[in-house]
Amino acid sequence: MLRLVWISLFILCSNWAISASIDPATLLAGVKKKYDLVRDYTASAQLKTNVLFIKAPLSQVTVYYKRPDQLKIKNQKGISFVPKGTVNINLNNVLGLRNFEAIAAGTALIDGINCEIIKIFPLNDEEDITRATLYVDPARLLVVKSIISTRESGTYQISMQYGAYASWGLPDRVWVEFNTREFKLPKGTTLDYNNGATNVTTPKGPQKGKVEILYRSYKINQGVSDEIFR
Repeated sequence: MLRLVWISLFILCSNWAISASIDPATLLAGVKKKYDLVRDYTASAQLKTNVLFIKAPLSQVTVYYKRPDQLKIKNQKGISFVPKGTVNINLNNVLGLRNFEAIAAGTALIDGINCEIIKIFPLNDEEDITRATLYVDPARLLVVKSIISTRESGTYQISMQYGAYASWGLPDRVWVEFNTREFKLPKGTTLDYNNGATNVTTPKGPQKGKVEILYRSYKINQGVSDEIFR
């Protein structure tokens, strides 16, 4: 019995030592190296928007990305609703920071995955990102969850699941959760997302909104024109 206790203590101490020995900057560098494999992509996806005051149907969309931070989502009618700032919040905006402090903040179990928690604080006051928390799968060098706070667009929580494109650092499914306070409908989306209603009343007080993107296929590093993002 005593032997089992000592073995258990040894395993716990070993796991703690391994976690404590992880250098957050080194781990982030490994993650960035994987994400840097993708210069651009065009993806076919399904977009689901869940906002209290918007009746949004499922949309078939095309997602365009070009490094370092160009991202655009278009539905079949040429425009899609996404919260302001979401298209500008991607992992390269965080991983591409040059002047920052990274702090190891323990571990967490996310969807059955043991993740290292890394808190990032930009040291440049001109950065739009004010802080970020990344939950990193150290075995696959993938970010499973991120909480990103910005000066212009509030705080977003982004969760990701990976499958066929994990080796590229590209998710199969993404959930974005955001605060709809001070949210305004973008021009041109009323007919698409409110069943023809002409008067839209935004509820007072903080409200949570969610966007879910289910990626079906990617075309990776085949080139994306800058015209797409204009």
